[in-house]
Amino acid sequence: MFFTATSQEGARVRRALGEGPQVFVLNGPSDDVDALQASKLTPVLNSLAQIKAWEARGPAALHIDTGMNRLGIGPEELPHAMSALKETSLALVMSHLACSSDTKHAINATQLRRFIDASMLFPRAPLSLAATAGALIGADYHFDLIRPGVGLYGSGALDADNPTLAAAATIEAPILQVRDVEPGETFGYGATYTAAQKMRTATVALGYADGYLRSLSGRGYGVLGGAKRPILGRVSMDLIIIDVTGCAEAQPGAMVEFLGPNAPLDEIAQLAGTAPYEILTTFAGTVRKTGARA
Repeated sequence: MFFTATSQEGARVRRALGEGPQVFVLNGPSDDVDALQASKLTPVLNSLAQIKAWEARGPAALHIDTGMNRLGIGPEELPHAMSALKETSLALVMSHLACSSDTKHAINATQLRRFIDASMLFPRAPLSLAATAGALIGADYHFDLIRPGVGLYGSGALDADNPTLAAAATIEAPILQVRDVEPGETFGYGATYTAAQKMRTATVALGYADGYLRSLSGRGYGVLGGAKRPILGRVSMDLIIIDVTGCAEAQPGAMVEFLGPNAPLDEIAQLAGTAPYEILTTFAGTVRKTGARA
């Protein structure tokens, strides 16, 4: 089973996978009902209006809102949904946890209880509550299907104490120039970093135009020669300066790793003050393969 946000994404997945797997569309049907049917996609019905739009044209999933207040059938709508779905084959009944990144958050248990209560109205349907972080809370949250999204890309999706997962994405960029810098010299826009002693630095062809977040200025690092090389000063549009003092591997053309096995996704996200999802989606579609290697 696969999950996409939109029918357009679902159609691409269907073309890639062929007829066998079930492909769910999380945003549900709007004016794309015919496209959903043509690609044999399974919509996730989030509202009474979407249930009506689908009109039992085939299997569907039902999303119940248990406390996220984002998408899904609300508790007051459940009796109406049960009646409206009597002719629809439910492939899945699902919900989504709001605070699963904090495994101790009280809302998790509240949502679990609400989901169990609501799902009793649909006793024959398989159940799914947990995505990556929710699956790590414990077996009570697993039901029939877990939905590991960002976990497949190397993030545990927790606020702290993430498990070590294999990296699925690597971002590397080449050194363009290496230079020796005297004490008192500054680096990059705004001169935000000053050399306290003689240093050797490298300028690397990567920046926020490629999806490397500016918030990693002075906080992130690249990996070269088996060690972390701190970013000096601000990340600019397509250039980063790193400290390569004492690194024999620092030569023009050498590739520096900024995300991957040695620069874990969860750690980079924490340094950037954001979620691992943003790190991955910001890179997606922006990294220039001529200047960086994805």
